[in-house]
Amino acid sequence: MPEHPSPWQNHILAALPAAAQERLLPHLTPVPMPLGKVIYEAGDNLEYVYFPTDCIVSLLYVMENGASAEISVVGKEGMVGIAVFMGGGSTPSRAMIQSGGSAYRLPGQRLRDEFNHQDASMRMLMLRYTQALITQMAQTAVCNRHHTIDQQLCRWILLSLDRLPDNRLSMTQELIANMLGVRREGVTEAAGKLQKLGVIEYHRGHITVLDRPAMERLSCECYAVVKKETDRLQSPLPPEATVPARPLNSLSR
Repeated sequence: MPEHPSPWQNHILAALPAAAQERLLPHLTPVPMPLGKVIYEAGDNLEYVYFPTDCIVSLLYVMENGASAEISVVGKEGMVGIAVFMGGGSTPSRAMIQSGGSAYRLPGQRLRDEFNHQDASMRMLMLRYTQALITQMAQTAVCNRHHTIDQQLCRWILLSLDRLPDNRLSMTQELIANMLGVRREGVTEAAGKLQKLGVIEYHRGHITVLDRPAMERLSCECYAVVKKETDRLQSPLPPEATVPARPLNSLSR
């Protein structure tokens, strides 16, 4: 069997101090993340969090009539299951594998213990990542309301590429349409335009980006906003974030 990727390919796990990594490593379980698998449904009680290494997880809102739209993507830069440490326990979204690969699973209670009672590094990383995720969700809402399908498709492809090891995506037009919450015909037309311009090559569910700078020019400003904020918030932690932290329930004493 192929060797599972290192957990330190995930940016959050890799950014932790050695002591925190040692505490978490025995509790991290490698899990396969096949394309299309649903990690959790809306309203599920989240027992685990997931740290992707080479897969992409799409967070989707599914309507009563079955229609869906993507609200954010999570890859090696982050984690799936922020409700575990935020205190909500569940979310109204579905988490589904957009691009297959691997991840590491951590029991939710272990994450809460680390977040509440250990040094501040995990707490700061989680909160900074949550801020980046909120930015992505907000920008996605703005993009879906104000920008063309062509621009939305470019943004979506670029965000996916940032979380993959090369310039290729495996995704049917029907799935892309479900992610963007648009008609399949609109995605077909937008992908055709990009192919005619020589920006992508699309064949039987496989997208290869041939000219990334051109795609960035064709995209709306939403991609740049999300990338800039994610990069800023995932920069090295300030020194004060690495000092020991008292449990949250003792901060008011």
